[in-house]
Amino acid sequence: MEISVRNVRKDFDRFPALHDVSLDIRSGELIALLGPSGSGKTTLLRLIAGLEFPSEGQIFFGAEDASARSVRERNVGFVFQHYALFRHMTVADNIGFGLTVRPKATRPSPKEVRRRVLELLDLVQLPGLENRFPRQLSGGQRQRVALARALAIEPAVLLLDEPFGALDAKVRKDLRRWLRDLHDQTGHTTVFVTHDQEEALELADRVVVMSQGRIEQVGTADDIYDRPASPFVFSFIGQSNVLPVEIRGGSALFGGTVLGAAAEPDGPRRMYVRPHDFDMLPEGEGGLAGRIVVARRTGGSRFCTVDLDGVPIEIELPHDGSAVRPGDRIAVRPRRWTLFDNA
Repeated sequence: MEISVRNVRKDFDRFPALHDVSLDIRSGELIALLGPSGSGKTTLLRLIAGLEFPSEGQIFFGAEDASARSVRERNVGFVFQHYALFRHMTVADNIGFGLTVRPKATRPSPKEVRRRVLELLDLVQLPGLENRFPRQLSGGQRQRVALARALAIEPAVLLLDEPFGALDAKVRKDLRRWLRDLHDQTGHTTVFVTHDQEEALELADRVVVMSQGRIEQVGTADDIYDRPASPFVFSFIGQSNVLPVEIRGGSALFGGTVLGAAAEPDGPRRMYVRPHDFDMLPEGEGGLAGRIVVARRTGGSRFCTVDLDGVPIEIELPHDGSAVRPGDRIAVRPRRWTLFDNA
């Protein structure tokens, strides 16, 4: 099912939560809505679901305008962060609930509901747990049951709101790999909300980065990380450093030191650099001279905070056995960067 969001605005008591948002989602695509709290990502998901309605604009499911249709009419499966399972019902009854409350004319027989429930339990890798109650399951198992319940109605679209937010880091990492495999098996058009950038970049076919009710950028993980379209996207995705530089005669300079060529008009700019895009230079070979303030080992890398005469930067160096310590003087040079105009 293709989804098209066209020039949508959403106000809550005259407060604009979304500003003229447009987005096309391809059939069978797994899309992540990513952004900080208050960016509008959950509001957009609820508008797609039919839990809210736009103040302006339209939402199409395929060629049909679904803007005024209810959740049931849109045939969406919705998975919440806190599972929303019925505590007094067994796993089987929870999964089959959406089928048993259908109008009589379209309601499957109890035998067919049972068959569908067992089939879904196999799909979400929970066979044999149909007679348990939610309290007897782990958090990860409860979230799988919630997903199976959403899939039971054979939805046109699957929507997930921070589906792993209530789980610990290890379970969250395992479940998101499982969700990606499940999506590839079922082929549902899937939209999920997250504030976890690692989760979005690992899971999604495309990521929609949102800020203050607007879409900043839509793209693959490589697009978003390597070719950010705005200072917000660069700063929000991964770690970044910002250096005030001057473009002069085709070169970028920081404090009089030439960092490299820059095909930009002369004038001040902001240079954004990832920590791992700095090279440490041998003593006496120029670059940006500074003093290490903090040095910490993380896995195969060493992260350092370096003071460049009052401008702190974070750098990531491969751990090659040589130690760098707070107080050491070093020189670094960025090998890759992105320039943005001063705000």
